[in-house]
Amino acid sequence: MSAILRSQASFARAALVSSSRAASIQSSRAATLPMVTRALSSAKNSAGGTTDAEGSDNNNKDSSNSKPLGKVSGIVNSILHGSGTLPKIQSQESWGVSLARGKYVHELQRHRIRPERFDDYVQLLSDVFPRIVKESNNKIRLTGSWLTEIGELDTAGNREHSSVSVNLAYAFHIWEFEGYLGHAQEMDRLRKDPTYQKFLKDLRPMLISRDNQICLEFAFWKSRPPVALGGIYEMRTYLLKPGNLLEWETNWRRGLECRRQFCEPVGAWFSQLGKLNYVHHMWNYPDLETRKKTREQAWKVDGWAETVYNTVRLIENMEANILLPMDFSSLK
Repeated sequence: MSAILRSQASFARAALVSSSRAASIQSSRAATLPMVTRALSSAKNSAGGTTDAEGSDNNNKDSSNSKPLGKVSGIVNSILHGSGTLPKIQSQESWGVSLARGKYVHELQRHRIRPERFDDYVQLLSDVFPRIVKESNNKIRLTGSWLTEIGELDTAGNREHSSVSVNLAYAFHIWEFEGYLGHAQEMDRLRKDPTYQKFLKDLRPMLISRDNQICLEFAFWKSRPPVALGGIYEMRTYLLKPGNLLEWETNWRRGLECRRQFCEPVGAWFSQLGKLNYVHHMWNYPDLETRKKTREQAWKVDGWAETVYNTVRLIENMEANILLPMDFSSLK
């Protein structure tokens, strides 16, 4: 008898659990159905028709040929199963196409010079760089060559150099090529040139390090042609947080008009090969005092403070170098 009672009690508990689960499922369906119904109704309304609670189309009786059904089924599927697609994100390459001027490729080179070989370095480049330009029949153009006045300087000692009054350790060079194809062709030619290979052999012992980036010009900022401006140059370099180039360009392009009222820019580039997510822009001033006044004036123009606010938050690191042009530089 006790065994029978236990069996009946177990059956009763199982029935109670089953009933509870059924009620929960029914409740879930009841809660979901209005959501689906509203989604169906909204989708039909946006497509130009109305859908009643039973799902019959009052404006289009032939539901099998109704185009909005594809949209409706997509919405229902999204509600029940989640979205089946990922948002389309622009790639760095597509940004390059949309942001770049497109005509030229620029190679930014940076040399860290051994202090004891500084004079030898200046002499070697003064002889070789103009010859490279001449022998290329203008297929390679030297935008400019500069030495650092303020920025990365020699910390090994207080050595004096005959050509400058301070101890410089870095040199910047910007070369211009007619697109990637022009760059590839000229590099191939130089690799086969014994004179150029000898130059590299002589150069390497004079340097602590060297690096380069292949960069494109921003479409809104054409690089200056060769001209003697005098004064000093400022190269500002920003490392952007990945994925922020497009937003930076949008804000900076607007803010540039504020700065242009007081100082015309020299050029601006963003990296495509080498170290990525870098932006460089260059300015020319008669002297540091003029630079100070120019920057102060920009803050008084509507829009500049907003530009700074919107761009600074996109930056991982920033650097400003004051540069002096070398004697053979195209921009000086």
